Amino acid sequence: METALAKTPEKRQVVFLTMLLLLWEADSEAIRYSMPEETEGGYLVANLAKDLGLRVGELATRGAQIHSKGNKELLQLDAETGNLFLKEKPDREVLCGVTDPCVLHFQLILKNPVQFFQTDLQITDINDHSPEFPHREMLLKIPESAQPGTVFPLKAAQDSDIGSNAVQNYTVSPNLHFHVVTQSRADGRKYPELVLDKALDREEEPELTLTLTAVDGGSPPRSGTTAVRIEVVDINDNAPQFVQSLYEVQVPENSPLNALIVTVSARDLDMGPYGNIAYSLFQGGGVSQPFVIDEVTGEVRLKRVLDFEATPYYNMEIVATDSGGFSGKCSVLVAVVDVNDNAPELTISSLTTSIPENGPEAVVAVFSVSDSDSGDNGRMVCSIQNDLPFLLKPTFENYYTLVTEGPLDRENRAEYNITITVTDMGTPRLTTQHTITVQVSDVNDNAPAFTQTTYTLFVQENNSPALHIGTISATDSDSGSNARITYALLSTHDPQLALDSLISINADSGQLFALRALDYEALQAFEFRVVATDQGSPALSSQALVRVLVLDANDNAPFVLYPLQNASAPCTELLPRAAEPGYLVTKVVAVDRDSGQNAWLSFQLLKATEPGLFSVWAHNGEVRTSRLLSERDAPKHRLLLLVKDNGDPPRSASVTLHVLLVDGFSQPYLPLPEVAPDPTQDKDDLLTLYLVIALASVSSLFLLSVLLFVGVRLCRRARMASLGGCSVPEGHFPGHLVDVSGTGTLSQSYQYEVCLRGDSGTGEFKFLKPMVPNLFHDAGREVKESPHCRDSFVFG
Repeated sequence: METALAKTPEKRQVVFLTMLLLLWEADSEAIRYSMPEETEGGYLVANLAKDLGLRVGELATRGAQIHSKGNKELLQLDAETGNLFLKEKPDREVLCGVTDPCVLHFQLILKNPVQFFQTDLQITDINDHSPEFPHREMLLKIPESAQPGTVFPLKAAQDSDIGSNAVQNYTVSPNLHFHVVTQSRADGRKYPELVLDKALDREEEPELTLTLTAVDGGSPPRSGTTAVRIEVVDINDNAPQFVQSLYEVQVPENSPLNALIVTVSARDLDMGPYGNIAYSLFQGGGVSQPFVIDEVTGEVRLKRVLDFEATPYYNMEIVATDSGGFSGKCSVLVAVVDVNDNAPELTISSLTTSIPENGPEAVVAVFSVSDSDSGDNGRMVCSIQNDLPFLLKPTFENYYTLVTEGPLDRENRAEYNITITVTDMGTPRLTTQHTITVQVSDVNDNAPAFTQTTYTLFVQENNSPALHIGTISATDSDSGSNARITYALLSTHDPQLALDSLISINADSGQLFALRALDYEALQAFEFRVVATDQGSPALSSQALVRVLVLDANDNAPFVLYPLQNASAPCTELLPRAAEPGYLVTKVVAVDRDSGQNAWLSFQLLKATEPGLFSVWAHNGEVRTSRLLSERDAPKHRLLLLVKDNGDPPRSASVTLHVLLVDGFSQPYLPLPEVAPDPTQDKDDLLTLYLVIALASVSSLFLLSVLLFVGVRLCRRARMASLGGCSVPEGHFPGHLVDVSGTGTLSQSYQYEVCLRGDSGTGEFKFLKPMVPNLFHDAGREVKESPHCRDSFVFG
């Protein structure tokens, strides 16, 4: 595609721009544009979006970048419109030197997905340089014996332009003796030769001065001149001749300074001073030569370091001149041999230093590699460490993409140092390394984990409110807010457990506090669940079970179940005087609401009317006689017993027992006066009341059964006693004379026949003979019915 740009009439210079867009084939050809040098900056080169078939704005959304290797940033891309502008005025001679054509390579890099396009910009030459001769004046010494047609080589003019804009023709000022012939070398460059048309006569004209003009092929053409001063010398019949007309030599680019490159040799058939030859560098091909020649020996040595990457070969001409002015020339072609003296270069085009974990394949970096050497020295191998989850993918020419091999796990490794190693195939091999640090950003993929699945906490009852009872702890492998944990209590499904009034938790530290005093007797253990939630999005959580065990404290004194201490009348036990030592008088029954050793009860006799007569078993509360009874023992005894638990400090309760001694149960039993009820006993503990009610209910049922049995017996008796008879007693019957539980007061069962006198004003009753024969009578003996009793009672 060709485009011509015409500047406005106000401009002093008219520049025609021709742009050539070559047909580019997929994966092989590049888009090529062409423009002349010295074009003003800001010029629109082309619309890349249109040429590439992309939509308007797609270059901007895909992060288009123009990348060039080793070139100045000549082009500027407007990603919004797709226009490619010239950034500054290009100079072909600065950019490419003598290289023709002058092609600059650029790469267009697109992201999402990564895509590469090759763009070439050819800078065409314009005639902006005039030919210049190396010297203002050239001196030729020509013998007068020179024959017409003799050719004298002249130094060529140098023109930085190339092609048709380089030197195309040489002319000489009008004269009678010479004309100029323009010759061409193998590389196309022109050089002048002075041809003698008419023999010289030193005596007539010893010196001539001519003007040599070099004209290029530009439009308009440019020219340069130099003066050619010709001295006519004496006759010298033979010109020097080189042994070889062409010398070819190869020199390694790392050759040291003053190294011998080649030795040239020429011969002159003349004798004397006309046979002495001097060597000199004659034609350098327009390039400053890094060589020097010994004018006597003809040795060519190196005076400047060679660089294959800058100049791969040199073509120079050497002239051998005798003292008579005759000269001969030869060409020396020096090929610079490449050595591996350039390490590979790595250029990062795109870099991402943070990759989220658990993500799919992600592009970390896009980079290109290059090596200025050639052959094996310029072939490269790119690699990274094998133990990293990353891959290198070749994409376009020497471009590579560094991608993740799979999802990354920040908890396993949070940072990767990726070393990209580029090694060439030269000898010795040179290596370039570049390290990229990639941070793995955190994703909330780990739920908090408790240090224990179940926590067991122990709390002493009667604790102070707001007591710290323990701490639960959870950890989160994530970082930042994803690892920030808050704790909360989960509501329980037990309606009887008011968890909010029992326990609170510190949301940040996980500390648990008891909000109120706990009572072991009311609540011995409870459990609940705690949830730990992180601050990620979405938030993750886990649960742990907390079991709280309330430890018992000795905060309850023993409670005596039998004999009852809050009855209206004291408890009186009957003891026959004929009782043997160890006789079971009664058994004190007590309980303790505490548990463990706090509920272990022991019994102790504190005080007795007759010390030594009674003893109490410490562990079961049984009151037994310690010796035989005598007539001197008091008929009534009062015992004070202490019931003590095993707590620390111990708690105790006292029991008072009344024991009445009887002779074969024949003496009348006089009940003690009724005791007025204590009004303070209405304030007993609610639990004590429940226990007493339960015990009284069982006792009442048993007593009712006994009364029914006795009533039936009494109704069957029809006879009256001779002294007024016996009647069924009316009013309250002492309940302490009945063994309610069968294992309470007495361990053995006794039956007595009782006669109550209906006309007794004192309400006395008499104990007759026992109906159980194992105490006072033989087994086969019958108990006779008293003539004074109408009915009888049997107590068991």
